[in-house]
Amino acid sequence: MRSYREDELRLAETATSPGTPSVRAHALLEALRRLVPFDGAWLALADPLGRGYHSLACVDVDVPTVERLSGALVSRTALAERPRPAPPLPEPPHPPSPFPEAVGIDLVAPAGRRVGFLALLPGFHRPSSGSRRRLGRLAPVLARGIDPMRSLLGAAHLVHGATAGAVLCADGGCRPLPDLPVDPLLDPRSAVLAAAHERIDDGRVHSSFLWPLGGPHAPDGHVRVTVLAAPEDVPPGLTGLALLSPVADLHGLTPREIEVLGLLVEGCSNQEIARALVVAPRTVAAHLEHILGKLGAPARTLAAVRAEREGLYVPRQERHGG
Repeated sequence: MRSYREDELRLAETATSPGTPSVRAHALLEALRRLVPFDGAWLALADPLGRGYHSLACVDVDVPTVERLSGALVSRTALAERPRPAPPLPEPPHPPSPFPEAVGIDLVAPAGRRVGFLALLPGFHRPSSGSRRRLGRLAPVLARGIDPMRSLLGAAHLVHGATAGAVLCADGGCRPLPDLPVDPLLDPRSAVLAAAHERIDDGRVHSSFLWPLGGPHAPDGHVRVTVLAAPEDVPPGLTGLALLSPVADLHGLTPREIEVLGLLVEGCSNQEIARALVVAPRTVAAHLEHILGKLGAPARTLAAVRAEREGLYVPRQERHGG
């Protein structure tokens, strides 16, 4: 006979198993049933943009009931019982629940970020006070199991030495990325994030570029910005990641040459580069000669290709409010 401890371990293992949040959610409900008996259960994922909830998994719950539950949450109707304190739904007093026998609990990440919602619908089974306490204790495990940030954090680990990061959202905004600090360069209104969103909108799965620290002409060096498209198993409201990391090798390029490369990548002619930088065309030609030598490129086109492939350029900042 299995013990509660063994069943709790099984639930924890399920929460950390590979696969999509939906697959894990179904497995979590089946594992939870051994610990907190129920006749029906519904697990919902909180919309990352705060626009309600997405149904993720259900066990022995029909479609009309799921629709009623979804409507109750979207209209900020709380289920009758909460086994442990959780951040309140953001509206004052809730109307009576359409499921007075249900047990509901918010699923919250460690920093207070709402991940989802669980509803247990009793029929023959009536949850005891012990079951409610157990459910409260298991809620963080369930939250971890369906948290869509897991896939994004996995993608972030692909960037060696990342020092800061933000999650890009479909509405043009951003959200903090757990386990990585925030940075002023990744402010929602920053030119860096505008450039990152542009690359996601262009359909790029992976791209990188440089950004000058302290302003376009400050001698403070550069930081690398890596933009990754979101994995397929995250909610549609999250589109990608922007990560900051140190620059490993600039091939001896000066800040001005990096700026020229950015305009070259965008297809500008020597005359257009001269106008953008307010310098003489012969100065641009001298910069390009140095760039070709440092990148080992025989022609400007190949220099632009290499700069874009290796992220050795600064995007034109006027387009991004810089």
